[in-house]
Amino acid sequence: MVRPQRFRKTAAVLALLVFVAGCAVFGGTPDKDGEESGNSSSENAIGRTIDAMTLDEKIGQLIIAGVEGASPDRRARRMIAEQHVGGVIFYKDNLVSPEETVVYVNSLRAWNGANKAPLMLSVDQEGGIVSRLPGLERLPDAVAIGETGQPAFAGAVGELLARACTAFGFNLNFAPVLDINSNPDNPVIGPRSFGATPEVVTQMGVAEMKAIRDAGIIPVVKHFPGHGDTAVDSHLELPVVRKGLEQLRNFEWQPFAEAIRQGADAVMVAHILFPQLDGEFPSSLSRTIITDQLRGTLGFEGVVMTDDLTMGAIADHYGIGDAAVQAVEAGSDIVLVAHGYENVDRVVQALKQSVNEGRLTEKRIDESVERILQLKERYRLADKPVAIPELDGINADIRAVLKQYRQG
Repeated sequence: MVRPQRFRKTAAVLALLVFVAGCAVFGGTPDKDGEESGNSSSENAIGRTIDAMTLDEKIGQLIIAGVEGASPDRRARRMIAEQHVGGVIFYKDNLVSPEETVVYVNSLRAWNGANKAPLMLSVDQEGGIVSRLPGLERLPDAVAIGETGQPAFAGAVGELLARACTAFGFNLNFAPVLDINSNPDNPVIGPRSFGATPEVVTQMGVAEMKAIRDAGIIPVVKHFPGHGDTAVDSHLELPVVRKGLEQLRNFEWQPFAEAIRQGADAVMVAHILFPQLDGEFPSSLSRTIITDQLRGTLGFEGVVMTDDLTMGAIADHYGIGDAAVQAVEAGSDIVLVAHGYENVDRVVQALKQSVNEGRLTEKRIDESVERILQLKERYRLADKPVAIPELDGINADIRAVLKQYRQG
């Protein structure tokens, strides 16, 4: 639907006002060329930043939280300015138009100005059936890319996904999917996977990951240890996969292992119970899977984050506060709390209480904060406002790529 011209002008004025305010607030942040004044550029500087943070500020960095509605409000402002959350995730309901999205994003950045680290502003923009950003021509599902057998196609799509995220002011994309679609009864992965074999998923997924990364957007590969052989949607219930360690290493983990070898910066861990690895906790809450296997066996040193803790797989079986504490105790750096400001309150309270009671040490919190700040620094994140995007060029390039690879 084409928005009235009057609204477009109003949105443009609002965005400009936020931009001007933001320039005053964020005068010390890095620009696109990486010139710095306020942000850390070294291990020592990050260490000094952590030393200057309160416990509340550190805990905030461990949370990527959802927002409600299509425009900023006082509850979102409180979450940023008072709870210091380190990142925000946008869903379809938050993304009505390019104009309103930019006003929303710029408001969050302005409110974050007094905090010690820039925001991760994230979205699920996989292409195909998981396409959140408004006004863009649709890219193909991953399965259609995999069927071409052309990693260059996956790379071209990754670059377009990153350009789209940048245009709207996002700096983190929950993509690509590295799950192998080996179960025809899988209700949640399906066409989101590049294919049914480790070779296809590895080739295509790593090509897309590298293209997103090279275009300046943080790619988050998902859903470790592998969501392709489930017959239950973890949004609704906790899936159980009865595979052993060797089976996982020889199949599901191959794309993740190669992505890690190729420099993956962030991995999302799924809510799946693997009884042969951990009979008590699902993977997102399992020290065996996160610390022993993902970090130990596969050697991953980057940022680990959970899938959304408000999904049925967790919410129906664990208190969300307890789940957040268990996830961090297991080795996760970021907990995703995608829905409900009251859920953010519960997670903040539970994490703080766990430190006060000695279940989590502040040193353990600092380890995650350090990895998070290193990632933000590596991608030169900054709370710099963006202008309303002109999407004609991106849409033209989408059509050209689809034509080139015979998808149009």
